Amino acid sequence: MSRIGKEPINVPKGVEIKLDKSRVQVKGPKGELSVDLHSKIDINVDNEVIQLSRIDNSRTAREQWGLRRTLLNNAVLGVSKGFEKTLEVIGVGYKADLQGQIIVLNVGYSHPVKIDLPKGIDAKVEKNKIVLSGIDKQAVGELAAVIRRVRPPEPYKGKGIKYENEQIRRKAGKSGKK
Repeated sequence: MSRIGKEPINVPKGVEIKLDKSRVQVKGPKGELSVDLHSKIDINVDNEVIQLSRIDNSRTAREQWGLRRTLLNNAVLGVSKGFEKTLEVIGVGYKADLQGQIIVLNVGYSHPVKIDLPKGIDAKVEKNKIVLSGIDKQAVGELAAVIRRVRPPEPYKGKGIKYENEQIRRKAGKSGKK
């Protein structure tokens, strides 16, 4: 039995929930998101609490129960608080810059790498840190992964782009002659 699916979702003040046949619209102070529902999942909204339940005990219903609850919870948290990811650029001469809606990365290639910011995601660049924020958790995480993929941290000196709390497993370099 899903331990995630049976948890209720508390709706903070200022967040409105609107139910359609196969979609839930979540509107809050930071914006608006919609989450698709599965046909095997039933949703009940009473007094600032959302509860999801399965229609039957099939494998699909069990799989979708926890997933849809998590997606709906992320939408509620996103429109009320928002999500944030921080990346660090580490290396001599490595730098990041923000030019309008484009992040420009100089990370050791012969040319700067330019990444366009998707709609709904804001970025701040301070020294060697890139802070991405938005209401859609999946979009913020995906953009952070795309930026990290430009130059992942290497294990010898630790140079590259890493998440703020990421631990890099370091390797010892080759030993000199004795």
